[in-house]
Amino acid sequence: MNFDELIKLVSSNKAPDICIDSRLVKAGDIFVAIKGAIYDGRDFINQAVANSAGYIVCQNSKSNIEHQASNIETIFVDDTSKAAAILAQARLGNPASELTNLAVTGTNGKTTVAFLVRSCIQNAGRKCGLISTIVYDTTAATFEAGLTTPDCLTIAARQSQMVKAGSKYMVIEASSHALAQNRIAAISFKAAAFTNLTGDHLDYHKTKEEYLAAKTKLFTALSPTSTAVLNKQSPEAKQIAEKTGAQILWYAIDEPADIVARIESIDINETVFTLEYAGRSSLVKTALLGLHNVGNHLAAAGLCLAVGFNLQTVSKGLSSLQKIPGRLEKLGWDGDFTVLVDYAHTDDALKNVLSTLIPLCRGDLRVVFGCGGDRDRTKRPRMAKVAEQLADFVIVTSDNPRTEKPQAIIDEIVAGFENSRSPKVAIEPDRKKAIELAIKTAEKDDIVLIAGKGHENYQIIDTQKFPFSDDIIALGYLARRK
Repeated sequence: MNFDELIKLVSSNKAPDICIDSRLVKAGDIFVAIKGAIYDGRDFINQAVANSAGYIVCQNSKSNIEHQASNIETIFVDDTSKAAAILAQARLGNPASELTNLAVTGTNGKTTVAFLVRSCIQNAGRKCGLISTIVYDTTAATFEAGLTTPDCLTIAARQSQMVKAGSKYMVIEASSHALAQNRIAAISFKAAAFTNLTGDHLDYHKTKEEYLAAKTKLFTALSPTSTAVLNKQSPEAKQIAEKTGAQILWYAIDEPADIVARIESIDINETVFTLEYAGRSSLVKTALLGLHNVGNHLAAAGLCLAVGFNLQTVSKGLSSLQKIPGRLEKLGWDGDFTVLVDYAHTDDALKNVLSTLIPLCRGDLRVVFGCGGDRDRTKRPRMAKVAEQLADFVIVTSDNPRTEKPQAIIDEIVAGFENSRSPKVAIEPDRKKAIELAIKTAEKDDIVLIAGKGHENYQIIDTQKFPFSDDIIALGYLARRK
């Protein structure tokens, strides 16, 4: 059997299930042996065989498969990750082809852009599925997100549910890991947006050039009738523009571009800007704060304009979104200082958020942050440097330490301070106590930023998840203080 014949089989009424995890294989299933970042699926072929797999899909580069004497069909392909994505779609009737697919990639801002796109499309009276860091929303049901971009089987299943629920659109966050691993390789995108590229994920991609190459894959795959929505104020976007064959919509803040935002005002409650496109303009008033969020609004506007929505509809949709969980989310309490929770977990994201808050803060700007374990270590001292430069008081704590020792992570963060013994720096490894300290010491007109985990309702210690929510913890201490 060849791969084309396997596609016909999975498209039939008696199609076997597809598995990329050998532990889940049942009798007659197709096991696709994907080579991942840590594990090579080819090493688990025999386990799939022991579980009575009916078919094995394997890359040509490793043909010495022990089970070949058996009656199990083996199909060789050039790239098993792409093969899995194609099979996943074929198994469910190619739901991606029934949707207008939109994607956003970049280091920061993906979730905000995705939520804004959904808001615009919903305000136009259409249904829009969403696959994001926070939630997978089929419009009929919502599922807690496991990964920013899930595996190809999950994507296809969610898209199938979107189609059955009457959705005509889907917006998805495309992570660099997902792009490198071809999780969305079988989806044709009508438009894709790029926000920015800053230091992150170098534990996986090794170099910034490899990181950018992964992001660029989204745009080289676009057809000439698709649209690349690119940030004119990002140097990396210009490199992407040279490699895409798609039409290009450039966006920028207060400088010439296809889509432009003219800032009118920014305060702690609202950002107001004029959105300009194709000789027309419309006013946007948003509760999402900061210049970086204006850029996110422009990326979302570009995606929606690229698929035919008019400027007035887009502006209304952008203005109607009041908040995004854990994205500069202001906690509701009537005290005399402000507490915000944000997902900023890179030095650039932290810089953007703190820079946004500085002109809005009439008292001291206080920040609580840590860094995740088993992730890019190079950003740890950089985050300390940003916090020291921009905040009035810094509390370094634990984030999701995973299998690293929390104190070891903190030590690498602290190495980035010019003066770690400064009275403006405190070290508190217990995140709950760190949040308590920030709220307990806050005074009138201060702003407290709790950064790093945002919407997450857990903390990962070793390999276990424990219930933990920054906003719930903070609200508890605010209630006590009140």
